[in-house]
Amino acid sequence: MRKKRTDNKLLRSRRRRVIKIALLTLWAAAFAFLFLMPTVLTITNSFMSASEITANYGVIFETTKSGGKAYISERVNLKFIPDKVTFKQYITVLLKSPEYLLKFWNSVILVVPIVIFQVLIALSAAYSFSRFRGKGKEVIFFAYIVLMLMPYQVTLVPNYLVAEKLGLLGSRWAVILPGVFSPFSVFILTKCMRRIPEDMIEAARLDGASEWHIFTRICLPMCRGAIYSVVILVFIDYWNMVEQALIMLPDTDMQPLSIFLSKINAGEIGLAFAVATIYMVPTILLFLHGEEHLVEGITYSGGLKG
Repeated sequence: MRKKRTDNKLLRSRRRRVIKIALLTLWAAAFAFLFLMPTVLTITNSFMSASEITANYGVIFETTKSGGKAYISERVNLKFIPDKVTFKQYITVLLKSPEYLLKFWNSVILVVPIVIFQVLIALSAAYSFSRFRGKGKEVIFFAYIVLMLMPYQVTLVPNYLVAEKLGLLGSRWAVILPGVFSPFSVFILTKCMRRIPEDMIEAARLDGASEWHIFTRICLPMCRGAIYSVVILVFIDYWNMVEQALIMLPDTDMQPLSIFLSKINAGEIGLAFAVATIYMVPTILLFLHGEEHLVEGITYSGGLKG
């Protein structure tokens, strides 16, 4: 009897666990669907014809006689599968309208130098903060944290004034230089390097390793996940930038695609879907390539001390 009762308890416990896991899975799947729906909708709708897009979403972009937005009194027909697949929007974007590609390459020219040099500078600063302690450096590191907590809108006016005094306003350097010296990467990489065991570094020093060898042979390999995380997060952040480029680059020919997307008029909704899909490709590929390292880096840095 006791054995049967024990078996029944174990069976009920397993059933409860299975039900709990199933409910949590359904809950997570529902949230995943809600988060992914706009992305999937954008990609699939980019293959729709202009007439089908107008029929489905035209009511959203109707304007009143005064030029304002009309009240949407009808239901919008959200379609994930087009009735007829067409590549007309992509042909227009990639072959017939060089303006779109120009904006895309403007984004690349702005973001790639920011990512590369921000990571290089952050690695050097993080190694200094982690290896050489002192009251002065702790104060500076605390200042980095304070600056990191401030939104970009707070530092936008000082950056604008400095760029104007240096004669950089209107050039790409006005966007690149503040991005290169952003404190975010320094904070993440410093916390990562401080977790490296001191005994390992001292053993390397006893073997005759120089600071350069300790930095390149020990610190960099052990912080690979954090470096990947920083690269991905910084790229996504600046790839989607709006305020920086909008204020610092008054010349529209130099502005990135992130600003240009908001200026596509209501008559080019199909093109907007196609451009948005092209715009998402670099970030999606970068995320898929470094997803494992991103999770590892965030997990590794999240439980750091000091």
